[in-house]
Amino acid sequence: MDKIETVKSLMKEIGMPVQQQSQLCCLTLLAMSSLKNDSPYEEATNGWIRIHDVIDFIREKYEIEYAENSRETFRKQAMHHFRTAAIIEDNGEATNSPNYRYRVTDEFLTVIKSLKKVKGNSLEDIEEIKAFLSQHQSLKEIYSSKKTMQKMPVKINNEDFTFSPGKHNQLQKAIIEEFAPRFAPNSECLYVGDTTEKDLVKKVEKLKSLGFEITLHDKMPDVVLYREDKDWIYFIESVTSVGPMDSKRIMEIGQMTENVTAGKIFVTAFLDFKTFKQFSESLAWETEVWIADMPEHMIHLNGDRFMGPRNIK
Repeated sequence: MDKIETVKSLMKEIGMPVQQQSQLCCLTLLAMSSLKNDSPYEEATNGWIRIHDVIDFIREKYEIEYAENSRETFRKQAMHHFRTAAIIEDNGEATNSPNYRYRVTDEFLTVIKSLKKVKGNSLEDIEEIKAFLSQHQSLKEIYSSKKTMQKMPVKINNEDFTFSPGKHNQLQKAIIEEFAPRFAPNSECLYVGDTTEKDLVKKVEKLKSLGFEITLHDKMPDVVLYREDKDWIYFIESVTSVGPMDSKRIMEIGQMTENVTAGKIFVTAFLDFKTFKQFSESLAWETEVWIADMPEHMIHLNGDRFMGPRNIK
């Protein structure tokens, strides 16, 4: 293998994400190690180096041109991730200082020099790589742990789930935990999605028993609750930027639920009053509005009555 391919295999072996297995990232590591394509791996060094020097090295030794104004790309795609993965370090200067430098850590320099042992396409049996992995989490594991920490726990139908981070799911969590106990007490969640897992909860049999006909092209409301004591179904849209209960959306849900005999309540939920005002003119009459910032209150667009089902055809 040539050096770029070998370094790409190394990045994969130590658990770097696919984005950090790119040619730019591999060339960056070779430049930081002062390795030309014909240099023996044992000659690798780890002197302090600027991104400007990395770009120069790649142009001179590998004849691949990167513009000088691409330094931010190198910083974001390579340097930040390499540092998190403990394969490089910086000299502690301010990032805007002309004296700011990076270098390969002594520990990872040992790993790079060990690439002289590569035979064929396998890096699995190289002891230096095993030793590095035994002392450090892979970058994939680090990022996965961060995502897990950011997830929002939520209890749905007395079961524990997690929502991915983000405003849309923050609002869905509020609908489950704040809206439902107040305005749909003792209701069962029949459907709720997640921004990364579309059908987090989907009670297919219950939905069918109520008369739903769900096909793959149907877009379910963000949250569907069923209150058995009143035989009411709540269709709730979690709106942070798009998708309120306007006349078109009411018609779409009506077509999906034409065989449903339970009372139908249509709710648009917002995180705050400011977002509500952006959509207020498009909301359909005979629907409800709930704002997470004011969880005790509802806005009824129903004319002569408060919370209750409406008939749609």
